[in-house]
Amino acid sequence: MAATTTTTTTTTTTTRRGRKASISATGAAASAPREAKAQQPSSGSGPEYPDIQTIRDAIPAHCFQPSTLRSLGYVVRDVAMASALGWAALTYIPAIDQPLLRNAAWIVYGYVQGLICTGIWILAHEAGHGAFSVHRTLNDFVGWALHSALLVPYFSWKFSHHRHHRFTGHMEKDMAFVPQTAADRKKRRLADLYLDRELFEDVPVVQLAKLLAHQLAGWQAYLLFNVSAGPKSKQREASWWRVSHFEPTSAVFRPSEAIYIALSDLGLALVSAVLYWASTFLGWKTVFLLYGVPYFWVHHWLVAITYLHHTHPEVPHFEAESWTFVKGALATVDRDFGFVGRHLFHGIIDTHVVHHLFPRIPFYKAEEATEAIKPLLGDLYHCEKGSFIGSLWNTFTKCKYVEADPAVPGALKWAGL
Repeated sequence: MAATTTTTTTTTTTTRRGRKASISATGAAASAPREAKAQQPSSGSGPEYPDIQTIRDAIPAHCFQPSTLRSLGYVVRDVAMASALGWAALTYIPAIDQPLLRNAAWIVYGYVQGLICTGIWILAHEAGHGAFSVHRTLNDFVGWALHSALLVPYFSWKFSHHRHHRFTGHMEKDMAFVPQTAADRKKRRLADLYLDRELFEDVPVVQLAKLLAHQLAGWQAYLLFNVSAGPKSKQREASWWRVSHFEPTSAVFRPSEAIYIALSDLGLALVSAVLYWASTFLGWKTVFLLYGVPYFWVHHWLVAITYLHHTHPEVPHFEAESWTFVKGALATVDRDFGFVGRHLFHGIIDTHVVHHLFPRIPFYKAEEATEAIKPLLGDLYHCEKGSFIGSLWNTFTKCKYVEADPAVPGALKWAGL
């Protein structure tokens, strides 16, 4: 569908330089990621999307070159921190006599260990993108080892996550956080018959319960049932129970990928065996406190980070006919999480826009790359300051579904705000 109109929609986000950011979506002809270089700008009066090669040329060449030694250094650092913290918790917390203080110590341990292990998760994410080193075998070995240790199916996630990057913002093919449409809401109301769920969804206690379920079970629901993926994200048609990230013959994957899904399952089986063995010595309660609580913290952070990168009241999604790779990559939001985000989460929260444009840029060069493209992108670059947790609540309670934007053909804007 050719582009005929370009309109600017002002947002309330601010860039790191403090200026107001705005969103402009054009109805440019659809193109695959490989064709993004040839994307033609809209002839309208609003801001235009640069092609991918123009954006790449603005980034210093050295930003695309990972250092194997530096990447391994971060792995050693993070694993050492997690191991030392686990040893300290196992050694000293059970010796605390006061139950209240002992329980408080376990709570603090679980939270801090969750932060550290989220950093380890992100290093495996780097490996999955090929940003860890120039050596593919090393990347996959490190990613498989680190993700398996966190009970993450490495290759399964790698394949589906790559498709998320390839089709970001695509209403049919994106693999993560594809929103409901107005039509979906209408069908749901018809299915409700005499019970209108919309009467209850704005009740704060209901919203809180839904958010807790979203944060505690969202990751597992995605792995088991491909929840939040687009309707055309599967590689072939199959029943709803044949979309697991654990099944080698799952419809989420190509037949040629089955052996790698089995390798992912092998990693999970090995770690599960270690946890079972540990429980025979330490007891299940201690193993849960040492490993289980941080596990839920890790995947709470991963769900929150991914959700907030791709969900914002002023960031659009696109219909298949008007979607392009650059549009989708720029329909993401950089956010701020202070010291933890920069040093424990390896900047993944702060530099997600450039990561979606060029996922092979290592995280320790992403800030420089971001600064390099900001003058070129101008108001097409989106950055949100402020409370991360506050943004999670506000976004979750406001961004409920999308509807066609009458001002921008092919774009879908958030409704019900």
